[in-house]
Amino acid sequence: RRDKAIMGIFDEGCMGMYNAIIPDELLHPTGVFKERLSQSALYAEMRATSDAEAQAVRDWLDAKGMTFVTGTDEETELTDAQILEQCKMYIAAVRIADDFGCAAIGIQYQQGLKDLAPASDLVEGLLNNVDRPPVTARGNGRVLFEGEAVVHFNEVDECAGLDALVTNRVWKALGFDPETTLHDVRWGEEFNGEYVWVFLISGAAPPQHFVGGYAGASSERQPPMYFRLGGGTLKGVSKPGEIVWSRVYVDAGVLRADIGRAKVVELPAEETERRWQATTPQWPIMHAVLYGVTRDQLMGKHKANHIQVAYAPSAAEANQALGAKAAMLRAMGIDVNVCGTEHGME
Repeated sequence: RRDKAIMGIFDEGCMGMYNAIIPDELLHPTGVFKERLSQSALYAEMRATSDAEAQAVRDWLDAKGMTFVTGTDEETELTDAQILEQCKMYIAAVRIADDFGCAAIGIQYQQGLKDLAPASDLVEGLLNNVDRPPVTARGNGRVLFEGEAVVHFNEVDECAGLDALVTNRVWKALGFDPETTLHDVRWGEEFNGEYVWVFLISGAAPPQHFVGGYAGASSERQPPMYFRLGGGTLKGVSKPGEIVWSRVYVDAGVLRADIGRAKVVELPAEETERRWQATTPQWPIMHAVLYGVTRDQLMGKHKANHIQVAYAPSAAEANQALGAKAAMLRAMGIDVNVCGTEHGME
């Protein structure tokens, strides 16, 4: 509430997600405010970005060892031209975030831009990573958000955006890697005696979350059914480790948050591939085991198909981060429910 923040909202409600919108009268008391932006401005900024600047982003990613699964058929394959447009969108998004002093931004993803530009997925994953291609201000060499992630919330889910902003500040204060992302809660099955969820975000997660980082990441064309103009994802397998999960939501006119602990497990390559093929193989995946929360409990209580996740270096430090985040959320006036077990507050 003392150090206020602005969330940049590109075309609020464009995707029709009612539970993604936080009413201003609930958001403002937390110390966070909206700058409502237009996707047309993002597209215009893309057009003002040079091919040379975009190619520098692509070259940076190639040097990091990222794999682009490309072809020549614009209708069905990912092409170098599509990737170049995505690199322009990345630069444009960073510059607009700087223009408006945004601490976080959200792009609508499937709607609005899909008939004008390739998908935003590659952009979104890069923004959420601390180690990312540098972007300079127009007309001078000032590096924007140097050494920082530009917090991005997929599908302009403002609940996820508020959550990600809090996570970023708490994790940085604790000295932890602050990369965070939302995932879709897809489905799950038992594996070796544990119920392992398929968390799958619709195109992009930060490479810091992946096995191998950028070198373990790939970009594949989004399905033509959704994206006529193509564009690549930022795909990888989430690394094993301890995480904090959460969801901010509006319930009965009150801003609330559920928060808990989980671990990410490694599954055999063939099981990972089976789960990918049963869902969407172009998208990044996380194999998550929630502590003390069953499938039916999550389905009965969770207020969205989105869930926010962030890694901590160890189980004890994840518990510390959960406690600090819960305290910050409460200090912002948000009702907090600590869910499950293994969170250190039993």
